[in-house]
Amino acid sequence: METGIARQGLTLYEKLNILSDAAKYDVACTSSGVSRRGNGRGLGNCTAAGICHSFSSDGRCISLLKVLYTNECIYHCKYCANRADNDVPRATFTPEELCRLTMEFYRRNYIEGLFLSSGIWKSPTHTMEQIYETIRRLREEYGFRGYIHVKAIPGADSELIEKLGYLADRMSINLEFPTAEGLRRLAPNKNRSLILKPMRQIQNGRLASKEEVALYRHAPQFVPAGQSTQMIIGAAGETDYEIMSVSQALYEGFGLKRVFYSAYMQVNEDKELPVLPGGPPLLREHRLYQADWLLRFYGFRAEELLSEKRPNFDIRLDPKANWALGHLDKFPVEVNTAPYEMLLRVPGVGVKSAMRIVRARRHGVIDFAALKRFGVVLKRASWFLLCSGRPMHPLRLEERFLTGLLSEEGRRAPAVDAQRSCRQITLFESGLEQPGMGGLYDAEYRVVL
Repeated sequence: METGIARQGLTLYEKLNILSDAAKYDVACTSSGVSRRGNGRGLGNCTAAGICHSFSSDGRCISLLKVLYTNECIYHCKYCANRADNDVPRATFTPEELCRLTMEFYRRNYIEGLFLSSGIWKSPTHTMEQIYETIRRLREEYGFRGYIHVKAIPGADSELIEKLGYLADRMSINLEFPTAEGLRRLAPNKNRSLILKPMRQIQNGRLASKEEVALYRHAPQFVPAGQSTQMIIGAAGETDYEIMSVSQALYEGFGLKRVFYSAYMQVNEDKELPVLPGGPPLLREHRLYQADWLLRFYGFRAEELLSEKRPNFDIRLDPKANWALGHLDKFPVEVNTAPYEMLLRVPGVGVKSAMRIVRARRHGVIDFAALKRFGVVLKRASWFLLCSGRPMHPLRLEERFLTGLLSEEGRRAPAVDAQRSCRQITLFESGLEQPGMGGLYDAEYRVVL
């Protein structure tokens, strides 16, 4: 029995409206929205479709058309708005329609690429066939050379994933939950082995492609921008320690470029799902992104940040400050002699500022005025640093005092009150204060969170 509105007779605009809205729950890129009408004098107009942003390796912001191929789905994931038994508007593009949309948006300079995901229509292999045909037409028939990020469908024919990997820039596969138990309970049609199999295939394909390109300069590249994944946070009862341990294993074992964390949003009623009277756990999501940055760029290990005895972050503090307060015996740190790795562990010292310190001290002695010029956040770092054996002010390496100081600073940040200040940015907003930054910008970690 069909659910939702009639599937026949939808205009292309109606399909775009339905399928861009359905894509907002997938956070494997940085989401925001744009709505710009024609003024009768210029060319074109931009309706409030799904425009999201990704970032290239050189830091450029890339605008992407973000849509589902279809929100038809045969699966019964309990947390998903598009699950098979939900009565929601349904729509499906054809490959030709999606190619035309992408090219028309591109010609109007609204996008530089495409982010394409999908519900499971008929079967994983059938869905991947439709996605592959769309991307093949874009590349070969329309000559589209822009950025393409595609969701691979677990359970689909591996040959399709291989062929698609030579057409797409990035591929991603949603892990959904950090634990196999959470996946079994909330996504009964999915299993961990089916998800990890294409992840391994993409990893092996990338390694083989790099070797081939090293031998033959013009050899085609396989998923040159790497692969990523997404985990839903707060739906299955997992701890922060479990989440960070899984992320660490994915980075080390599968060579992932990025793990995205999506705060659970309650769109369905189900006894297996938690009730969230305070709304989505967005502050927890924010802390996980900060911790993820520590894993990837600051040399931390998941087992340093958390443990089975202390499995969750103190959301009042950012994870690095939380670690520092638990290891006060390692402070204060002498700026002019401390190893680079230790400088990275000082709250308020980022990767760039630590590099500047190491370079500058080869030529002279560094003082606190120089640290400020290097970008060090002295409101936080000064409590943990010495310059030539002297502190900036009398040090109080007391956990209670520093917790109050650092958490008070956190309460002044826009992300602390999860119920009032934090909210999920939709794809249909306009007037964002920082276009292209669909989340919270952390000054220390230099990352869109």
